[in-house]
Amino acid sequence: MNKPPRKAPPARFTIVQQRPDRRPLVWTALTLAWLLTLAAAWIGSERLAAPRLPAIRAELDNARVQLQHWRGQAETLQQREATLSRSDQISRAANKEVQSALAEREEEISDLRANVAFYERLVGATGQAKGLNVHSAQFAAETGGTWRYQIVLTQSLNRGAISSGQLRFVIEGVRDGKLATVSWDELHQRASVPAQDYSFRYFQQLDGSVMLPEGFTPQRVRVSLHGGDVAVEQTLGWNSGTT
Repeated sequence: MNKPPRKAPPARFTIVQQRPDRRPLVWTALTLAWLLTLAAAWIGSERLAAPRLPAIRAELDNARVQLQHWRGQAETLQQREATLSRSDQISRAANKEVQSALAEREEEISDLRANVAFYERLVGATGQAKGLNVHSAQFAAETGGTWRYQIVLTQSLNRGAISSGQLRFVIEGVRDGKLATVSWDELHQRASVPAQDYSFRYFQQLDGSVMLPEGFTPQRVRVSLHGGDVAVEQTLGWNSGTT
């Protein structure tokens, strides 16, 4: 009797043919496609913008040139404005100085005219030349209780000579019902008061302030002039102030 053939034992290992992995290829292809898309977009945009690019660059250069030009104009105008402002200040200062000098000259001319008119009145009032003379002595009360005096001296005898010397005066009046004389030192309320100097060719006005005692009523002013060999003493009324 024939025995059936033995079956071969099942194989422990199975050989399977492995397919290649295509995923890297797919990613590479997608990357290339994306780069191609970017390149196409860049080229397309450049072609679209290229016709306007030279014009835009020209406009930009022109704008830069214009900006530089107007900057230069602005700097020039600023310098001109500063120069004009400085010139205006100098002109104003010079004009102010000229006006001040003119005012001073006009004041001097006015004083000279007044002096000439005053001297003409002095000479014309008598019609004859006089030597050293006390023309007037006027007193005005001041706020501090003092008296401001103005004594005018003249001479017309020798118009080319200079009269110089010292002046003093005393005031005569009544105090406590009696005649009294207030001396030069008492008028100045101190001892050994120096005389007031004078020096003039035609006339001179001497000014100063004195203090009268309380209860004293002035009536006359006795003025004494001493210069070289000349000595003059004149008495003037207090009210009229003239000889």
